[in-house]
Amino acid sequence: MLAALIHKEWLAMRRDLHGLAVMFLMPVAFIILMSLALKDVYSPPQTALRYAIDPQDRGAPAQLITQAWTRAHGPAEALPADWQAQLRRGALHYVIVLKPGLSDELDALSLPTEARVDLLTDAGIDGNLFNALRAELVGAAGEAKARTALTVPGGPPPSAGGSMQALVHAERFGGLGPRPSAVQQNVPAWLVFGMFFVVSSLSGLLMQERSSGTLGRLRSLGVSRAMLLASKAMPYLGVNAVQAVLMLAVGVWLMPRIGGDGLSLAGIHWGALGLVLGALSLAAVSLALALACVVRSHAQAATLGPMVNVLMAAVGGIMVPKFIMPPFMQRVAEWMPMNWGLEGLLAVLLRGGDVGAVWPYATRLAAFALAMLLLAAWSFRRPAP
Repeated sequence: MLAALIHKEWLAMRRDLHGLAVMFLMPVAFIILMSLALKDVYSPPQTALRYAIDPQDRGAPAQLITQAWTRAHGPAEALPADWQAQLRRGALHYVIVLKPGLSDELDALSLPTEARVDLLTDAGIDGNLFNALRAELVGAAGEAKARTALTVPGGPPPSAGGSMQALVHAERFGGLGPRPSAVQQNVPAWLVFGMFFVVSSLSGLLMQERSSGTLGRLRSLGVSRAMLLASKAMPYLGVNAVQAVLMLAVGVWLMPRIGGDGLSLAGIHWGALGLVLGALSLAAVSLALALACVVRSHAQAATLGPMVNVLMAAVGGIMVPKFIMPPFMQRVAEWMPMNWGLEGLLAVLLRGGDVGAVWPYATRLAAFALAMLLLAAWSFRRPAP
């Protein structure tokens, strides 16, 4: 009896090879993509981040800092005239400003008491990386200080209440946006991830209506495909709107009450935020409709949607920050709809961007939504299995 029951289950699995294949392909794809995305986490690439140096002090001690930094991080890019604007929109990851008087400070016998080096980073940069860059810059300045001190008779310079940390001032260059914090960066990422997860619910509901004959009866009554798809999209657009409000409320009100940083919405451009969230919701629901129309079994609906979401999150910068990926994976991430939504939200919530700043991301999301709607309409023609 046991053998017969096992044979029955094997036959049932054979009837849904697509769903069975997904269960094997998902972990394989996840291993490959995550391994590529995290390839340089434990051996970070020296030229992964775009940076520039503003050498306002050109003395020999200041040049020692520049030389040490370029040895470790590769050549700096030429400082663009609009470097502040590029920092705000994330085109440059950081800029090091060697201020006048730095060489004199390094040549002095006493330890520094005034900041002569500015480390200005993109507002969206990861907190751990921000701290690591600041510590490394303090170390490079300390090395230059020690090398110049060796030429001074009488040993190392005495302390006069200063420190090498005082020499370096580091800040996220957020422009007009709110002060960057962990919650300011995490809320956009997981908001994007959550909005795309409507695919699981929508796929299961559509398969249930197919198997029960509900869709067939509606079609026999003359209900068009466009009407059916619209009737399914509208409620989930509402669900996404509630998701967005809830997750923003958690960041603003709940996080400070449980000991975390609060999400700041002060000074943001509400029109830009609404545009990004609207385009993001359209893209998420359209993808859900397309996948719901493509799958032909409950097993496929239960596995394909979550697999697509998780893989897009892994590659699109939700689970793994894009800037720590190898250059090839960064280029792949730029094709992910989740990354477009994330960058659009970061532009509003971290960089103080307006409608013009988020328009490119919203346009890509809208184009993706249109393509998915066309795929859904085409797939909806096929008869149920």
